[in-house]
Amino acid sequence: MLGASNLQKRWTLTVRFIDTKLSRPRWRWTLDYRVNRKLLVGVEWNPAAKEFNPLRLTYDLTSETKTTPLISLGTSSDRVGSPEGTQMYYLTVAKTLPQTQLAPYVSLAYSEWDDGFNVPFGVYWHINPHWNLLAMNDGRQSHLLLTHQWRDGWITVGWIWLKRFSVSIGWGF
Repeated sequence: MLGASNLQKRWTLTVRFIDTKLSRPRWRWTLDYRVNRKLLVGVEWNPAAKEFNPLRLTYDLTSETKTTPLISLGTSSDRVGSPEGTQMYYLTVAKTLPQTQLAPYVSLAYSEWDDGFNVPFGVYWHINPHWNLLAMNDGRQSHLLLTHQWRDGWITVGWIWLKRFSVSIGWGF
């Protein structure tokens, strides 16, 4: 889901690096605009692949409450490692488990790369107000992401494919 570390700012700018020889995922820049509390739209630039993606969005059909899960629709470039020009479209359901800091999610996603559906899933652990850990599977590969956030930004270190180091930093304004 886009905007997981968005901090509800109007704009967010993020840059990510993955230690890989693959050109598309190595460097990624995103710029997202929060239209309202339910809709986030943005663009993506992958400079090593000379690829510009003009369509990223997440729309929350429902917000999470004590009894209701977050349900969202969205699209972005296909998963990490996918070829240039491929897009993913997804429906995601997420819910914080009662009396825990754990929020599992599951998605039904259509992958242009696979020309079919897959089922990404994972769990967020809200360690404290400034730290969270995401263990996820993108429908094919698993990843771990540890994020530290502050008032206007965040930094995430990751273990992509459980093989490669990544780091991303984002700013909200």
